[in-house]
Amino acid sequence: MNQTAASPSLPTIAFIGGGNMASAIIGGLIHRGHLASQIEVVEPWAEAREALRKNYGLQAQAEAGPALQRAQIVVWAVKPQTFKDAAAQAKPHTAGALHLSVAAGIRSDSIAQWLGSERIVRTMPNTPALVGKGMSALYARPAVSAPERQSIEAIMATTGEFLWVDDEPLLDAVTALSGSGPAYVFYFLEAMTRAGTDMGLTAAQAHQLAVGTFVGASELARRSDETPAVLRQRVTSKGGTTYAALQSMEHDAVAEKFVQAMQAARQRAHELGDEFGK
Repeated sequence: MNQTAASPSLPTIAFIGGGNMASAIIGGLIHRGHLASQIEVVEPWAEAREALRKNYGLQAQAEAGPALQRAQIVVWAVKPQTFKDAAAQAKPHTAGALHLSVAAGIRSDSIAQWLGSERIVRTMPNTPALVGKGMSALYARPAVSAPERQSIEAIMATTGEFLWVDDEPLLDAVTALSGSGPAYVFYFLEAMTRAGTDMGLTAAQAHQLAVGTFVGASELARRSDETPAVLRQRVTSKGGTTYAALQSMEHDAVAEKFVQAMQAARQRAHELGDEFGK
């Protein structure tokens, strides 16, 4: 899968961190024709480097070095607590690059200070990016030009859908909604599957029914011009089975508790910036 001929029309992209999210973006880029020879990766874990070699033909490096100097775009796919140290190692080699951060919570002010650059875009992707169905939000600092925004869009398009926000603090809300959102879906899938098995279905049957229901309902919501509230009402006949289930959830204040949970996620995203952005 590794390709040796470089194309002048494609930017060289470096990834600091080669875990799941980086792999999702790399896989999408290569699938769309980006050359493996125009991708650099810095990944300290040998197992992750081997996975990148096996899956994409990439020879990832264990630490930042001069090879990063050829990158026009650097994607920061590191954990919040390791970002500052990783930036210190890479800074001497990335002065001319456009930077894209996928690290939760770390604000662009901190990144700009660590890297000595104002050309920074932050994004909050989610794990469905692994199958090209991600949902991301993007924020760009004023120094990022319109063509540079387009370059970032081309990268994020390989993972699924995206939208821009004008105010950086909104990324904390994005983190709570779509960034952490897949875990909420999996949580409900677990509960629905458990309920199905409690009522006599096999685990495989309950899982298939639960997953298929989420997929179908999500696609219906995507295609419909009606709000989720209206769609819910259309399948809820008073006195019927759906009504009984929703009444039970309303009695237990499930919606209110769910909103509280998302507020907790937003608060934690804010705390990450305070904790690791110094």
